[in-house]
Amino acid sequence: MTEGQIHNWFDKQKENLSDELLTKLRKTDPYVFEHMMIELMTRMGYKGADGEAFVTQKSNDGGIDGILNQDALGLRKIYVQVKRYAEDNTVGRQTISQFHGDLDLQGAGSGVFITTSAFTRSAEEAGKKFNIRLIDGEALTKLMIEYKVGVQVQHTFELLEIDNDFFDKRDN
Repeated sequence: MTEGQIHNWFDKQKENLSDELLTKLRKTDPYVFEHMMIELMTRMGYKGADGEAFVTQKSNDGGIDGILNQDALGLRKIYVQVKRYAEDNTVGRQTISQFHGDLDLQGAGSGVFITTSAFTRSAEEAGKKFNIRLIDGEALTKLMIEYKVGVQVQHTFELLEIDNDFFDKRDN
């Protein structure tokens, strides 16, 4: 098997894992899903060294599902909204506009919106205009795999090659 074939095999495994992960996320309890997304953001480093991260209450949360304080005093905050939607239930412009309004009420200039589905073109345009980072299902699973949230290492393989520098030093 060539190195290229090995890379292709690993890419296919990662793609299959991504699909399985997305299916599992769509079946997860919405409140548990919120906790998972705050865990992901924390592992990505958005909580900050001395900050805290938490999920807001289940109801009357003002459109904010999670908050990450990036510093001990909570002066720099990231507001997060998550939607655990089916594949065919895309997030539209109105939902992003509503989240922008919720952010405005918090005095926030930006936020993160995470979904297990996708965003419409108009939602993507609104996200850019309102400084809201949109993470769809495909990007979400890639991040979860990269930061090892909801997944674990099954095996580790090493691909070794000849160290020519080692031999060249000996030949001189």
